[in-house]
Amino acid sequence: MDMDKTERNNSQYIELYEQARTMICEHSSEVMNAVRDEAFERFKAQGFPSRKVERYKYTDMASLFAPDYGLNLNRLEIPVDPYRAFRCDVPNLSTSLYFVVNDMFYAKALPSVHLPEGVTIGSLKEHATSHYNQLAGHDDDAVTNLNTMLAQDGLYVHVAKGVKVDRAIQVINILRSDVDLMVNRRVLICLEEGAELKMLFCDHAADDRNFLATQVIEAHVGEGAHLDLYCLEETHNKNVRVSNVYIDQQRDSFVNHNVITLHNGVTRNKLDLTFSGEGAECQCYGCVIADKQQHVDNNTLITHRVPHCTSTELYKYVLDDQATGAFAGRVLVEHGAQKTTSQMTNQNLTATREARMYTQPMLEIYADDVKCAHGSTVGQLNDAALFYMQQRGISLSEARLLLQNAFINEVIDQMQLAPLRDRLHHLVEKRFRGELSKCEGCKLCK
Repeated sequence: MDMDKTERNNSQYIELYEQARTMICEHSSEVMNAVRDEAFERFKAQGFPSRKVERYKYTDMASLFAPDYGLNLNRLEIPVDPYRAFRCDVPNLSTSLYFVVNDMFYAKALPSVHLPEGVTIGSLKEHATSHYNQLAGHDDDAVTNLNTMLAQDGLYVHVAKGVKVDRAIQVINILRSDVDLMVNRRVLICLEEGAELKMLFCDHAADDRNFLATQVIEAHVGEGAHLDLYCLEETHNKNVRVSNVYIDQQRDSFVNHNVITLHNGVTRNKLDLTFSGEGAECQCYGCVIADKQQHVDNNTLITHRVPHCTSTELYKYVLDDQATGAFAGRVLVEHGAQKTTSQMTNQNLTATREARMYTQPMLEIYADDVKCAHGSTVGQLNDAALFYMQQRGISLSEARLLLQNAFINEVIDQMQLAPLRDRLHHLVEKRFRGELSKCEGCKLCK
């Protein structure tokens, strides 16, 4: 995109905010409104990043935001009852189920959900605290600033000190519109000392429209707290998803972060995770299956600020047809962060000559007593293995499917939520067979 087009693209969002600021604020909360103008000034000063910006070199962000999308800034009611019309394809999970329709927490006719005392789940605009924008506000990221200045609602989750939520919290993000639509979703998760929580986000598009969804998740993980965070995308090829996740970990905390892309159009996921307390550990896993013209870009930054922390990353891609994948991961070990242990791995399969994979694992180390390693591979299915299987009566297509399944299942097997793990094995096989175009049981898509 040339400079003139980029400037026009920036201007449409600057003018939008200047003209609609009053309406945006009227339908949100004081806490969210308090940081809008600052985010606007930062966006106004920088605009969308070009590919010359290191963290955005693999995705043309300006072009993604160029189309003229509608926005529901006046918060008109969306004619859908997701509790009756939608069933996610992860049965027997025994979750506490919640919905976010576009970018609004769906509280109407909320069924009785039993939660332990000390757990709050609800609309962000009604519950947002001083933790809001504490993590995201320090990142000079154009998409995060755009989300901050436009977001009006989202999801708020708080778990009090020592409370353990045994039942997983499942949040279905539904994109629903009769016109092309942009939504700006926000999530704030706060785990106090010793709290435990498992969260599953499932992204789905209910209509055959062009959607652009920005999402910012902030997770404050207190001392000794434990957070399992799963993000599963099953949308369609007209969907653009830009998600920025910010996680801060205190002493002896544990985070298990999983991002799974099974069906999409263009997806750009960013993870910024910081160790602020000693003895913390994170495990970050990514699983991508893409074909046709799909594009998936995962960008991670794990910052070790203090000693005795451990980070593990494993991202795997299977790309077919003309799909494009990108993984750029950086581990930053700051001065004084001794006894750091870090392992970053990115492995990729390209099933055709037209598929493209870009991989860039990086280590930046300023301490001298650490154990850090990284590596990446890009290859194709093993011809010898394919030949061996065909010699034993297995068709070429079935042999390819078995090898692809075995490759991607290493990531799925790491997931701690057993019912989800078992169901994903089935969904991945369906995806490779070309049978998965939407979530089974999604009555909105029929």
